[in-house]
Amino acid sequence: MTGEPRVVSGDGHVAGAGAGIGPRVASGAGARTGVGGRWHDGIVTTSTSSPLLIGRSGELARLHEAFEQANAGTPHTVLVGGEAGIGKSRLLDAFLADVAGQARVLVGQCVDLGSVASPYAPIKSVLRSLVADVGAPELLAAAGPAQGVLAALLPELGAAGADVDTPSVRGQLHEAVAVILETFSRETPIVVVIEDIHWIDSASLSVLRFLERVLSGGRILLVLSVRTEDVTRGHPVRGFLSEVERSRSVDRIELSRLTRVQVRRQLKAIAGEAPSDALVSTLFARSDGIPFFVEELFDLEACADGGALPDTLRDLLLSRYERLSDETQRVLRIIAIGGVRVEHDLITSVVALSAEQLDDAVREAVSAGVLAIDGDAYAFRHALVREAVLFEVLPGERPRYHSGYARAYESRAGERRVAAEISFHWLSAHDDARAFPATIAAMREARQTYAYATAAQMGERALELWPRVEDARELAGMDRFELVGRTASYLRNAGEEERALQVARHGLEECPTDNPHYARLLRDAALYRAALGRPGAIEELTEALRLVDPADATLAMTITTALAGRLMIDGRVDDALQAADRAHAMAVGAKRTAYASVSANIAAVSHAHRGELDAARAGLKQARQLAENEPNALLRYWVNASDLAYLLGEFAEAIGLAEEGMERARGYGVERNSGVVLASNAIDPLQAVGEWERADALIRRGLELDPPRVFQVYLLRARAWGMLWRGDVAAAAEAMRSLRPMAAPYVDIEVQTRLGIARVAAEVAIASEDWASAARELSPLFADDPAPAPGHALPLLWDAARVISAAPAAMPQPASRIRAQLASFTAWPTHDLWKAFIDAELTDDSETAVVAWSLAVEAARSPRAAVYLRPYALLQRARALIAGGARAEARTALDEAISAAESAGVGWIVGEAEKTAVRAGLTSGRVEPGSQVDDLTARERQVLELIAEGLSNRQIGERLFISGKTASVHVSAILRKLGASSRTEAAMRSAALR
Repeated sequence: MTGEPRVVSGDGHVAGAGAGIGPRVASGAGARTGVGGRWHDGIVTTSTSSPLLIGRSGELARLHEAFEQANAGTPHTVLVGGEAGIGKSRLLDAFLADVAGQARVLVGQCVDLGSVASPYAPIKSVLRSLVADVGAPELLAAAGPAQGVLAALLPELGAAGADVDTPSVRGQLHEAVAVILETFSRETPIVVVIEDIHWIDSASLSVLRFLERVLSGGRILLVLSVRTEDVTRGHPVRGFLSEVERSRSVDRIELSRLTRVQVRRQLKAIAGEAPSDALVSTLFARSDGIPFFVEELFDLEACADGGALPDTLRDLLLSRYERLSDETQRVLRIIAIGGVRVEHDLITSVVALSAEQLDDAVREAVSAGVLAIDGDAYAFRHALVREAVLFEVLPGERPRYHSGYARAYESRAGERRVAAEISFHWLSAHDDARAFPATIAAMREARQTYAYATAAQMGERALELWPRVEDARELAGMDRFELVGRTASYLRNAGEEERALQVARHGLEECPTDNPHYARLLRDAALYRAALGRPGAIEELTEALRLVDPADATLAMTITTALAGRLMIDGRVDDALQAADRAHAMAVGAKRTAYASVSANIAAVSHAHRGELDAARAGLKQARQLAENEPNALLRYWVNASDLAYLLGEFAEAIGLAEEGMERARGYGVERNSGVVLASNAIDPLQAVGEWERADALIRRGLELDPPRVFQVYLLRARAWGMLWRGDVAAAAEAMRSLRPMAAPYVDIEVQTRLGIARVAAEVAIASEDWASAARELSPLFADDPAPAPGHALPLLWDAARVISAAPAAMPQPASRIRAQLASFTAWPTHDLWKAFIDAELTDDSETAVVAWSLAVEAARSPRAAVYLRPYALLQRARALIAGGARAEARTALDEAISAAESAGVGWIVGEAEKTAVRAGLTSGRVEPGSQVDDLTARERQVLELIAEGLSNRQIGERLFISGKTASVHVSAILRKLGASSRTEAAMRSAALR
């Protein structure tokens, strides 16, 4: 790196030339920046700038703190915001100069191409910098199985492109970027700088969102700069900023304007001598403390002789430009049209000048401090200057210059993907005939790099141009309704299901029903509707199947398969089985093994829900064999096979299948989609066997990935259930209240969600002794007779029996209805287990109840029983003993229930057992002789009261103004003195002893 920083005193800091010079070249160990306005091999400028960084010592220190955290192995993100000219780039220059010898710096510059920017522009810049530093082979090796996807983004890597049929390759690209950064950060800390994210393209924004969530290891600092005033309401970056600011790993630095004292110091650093009070007053008033404006105003000769200053900001920004020759001004207007950073070779194709004339013009602009040289490209000294020069472009010049750039990009189209740039310039030149094919090409390029949001934007742009272009069908190479379908599909893949549905529905309104694309659009609209949790998907798929051209066997097969899947999910298993069998026959006849596997899978699950388990197991085995080389079908197998194993009570098998699928999902790069579903399928059996921490880790990871909404519902449901049985009933109730609006649409169309939400909500109400609410939550169980999905229905029947046992008047369904439902599930492997519990709940006589709960205790020893069932049965047996007057035996039984519950991590049972002991006037046999609340110190009593309120150590510390660690010491002392093994037990024993 050229130009080593010098040590200065105060809050001044030596940095690159000029405040906010703009683009920097970065590779290897650091960015190449200029010092003191000298010519060198990085950015070249001769602008009047302060050699010191004024008024930013605190912000610079925060950047260094973030770097130290990242260097210690905790990835960190810093957002540097502020208005134009405030010195964001200058601050970053100073920081990068400091860390140049300690870190590998990778810089990406966002490109201003209007509403649809070139996909992955800053990400490609970052990766190309890394390739230049470590080499293509090493980068590809780090990418692992995502090499093909990475090569699709950077064709110059030379690896084979990814198979377009690979599932959700967009997610694979995101994970590849994360893995690459984590891998190389093990050698050297990495600082990734993305500048001007107010211009960022949607694909790059998606990558940043992913990185901020998932980077959990590696020495990585992500620094983003944003012009705050440009991120207005509705701007896509606005939501991103709101999201990341809530993260503990994100620090936001908002640069403020300089004070009068700081402006004086800045002027002294520029001039080398103390400025007069009059000059400071004038420049401080006119610049409003914005460093870039201070420098621009100081450069005007009028400041020195007291002459008139520019009346407007635009006049100020153009003051240097207007001193230049007419030829140089014209070159600057052409460069301004070209973008934020324009390569020299591109300019030579647009400017009608000889090489010498162009060099002279550029040299004059650089000498005047208007233009900077950045490697082999040109950039304005500041983005504000470019924007001011853009206003100087005449209406007649604008289309001519844009046309020149479009042709120049067309001449290099084979070198790199530049269709987005060509489309932008032809549109800006108002040449629709040329813009249309360029836009179609840009759509295809974006799709090839899995930038689905950009592909959709280009598709919508092409649809707008369609009626204004002759021979649009021939130019596009497709029918307009095919373009509608593709655009909707790209929107769906970009996570814009609502917009995808709107586009598909709009296409259906215009498309004749006899058009071959109508049935396809109807199928797609049905799938988008289902993804949004909207009803009507089954009806639309049925209609699409009726209208499909009989000659289009492939489309008929896909519609039938989709219909079978929706019917299964809705609980209409007989209809699902018939549709799946038809789809399977079609797939086998067409030799489409992926669809044959999926249809066999759907049929197998339908057989299972009818209690035909031999047919279900045979069908899943067949689905697995057919899916061997079909990633989508293979993932579908793991999802359904692991879910069925859990419902059958085969917990170890369920965990193994889910984890196997999760590993493959990560390899495919679809951890955010199929991987999250498989994670949720692992969470339920993990909780069932008492692996609460492993389950929590999967929930946290899944939510960090920001999966589709329905998958979030699965995770949040499992989290609430875990909170409940571990003893935090209030938190579980709050979690369910928050979850309901999100889950509501899927409750209406998915039987598994309907019954899963009903179960957690009912059990939360039972734990809160809100029997009427519990009975209301259980109503979906009795909507159909017999209830579908026995694996889901059986525990709900137990919950219904619990309500009848505690509050018979609250439950509208009689015990006979529950027993009749139970009798319909005798073929299900867990039937006998649940029957033992239901029989015990419905037993009225106390003496008989002791026997019934003893049988339930034995039934709970089954490997198909979840860990909470045995402690629950022991507790209920103790309550039956109390009711029968066997107090001594009951106290022993309570101790046994508590021990079993603590061993399994089932805190709710511990609390219930302690409450039972208090109500019955019993104390646990484990209380040490002489243990009294009086033994506690005054502070310990305070802590005990807060324990009883359910506060954590951290919350106790905040309430008592002590550290969480000190609170933990007090808690340990309390447990020891009271002979309690848990916080809940301590609170209950203190009440009993008092």
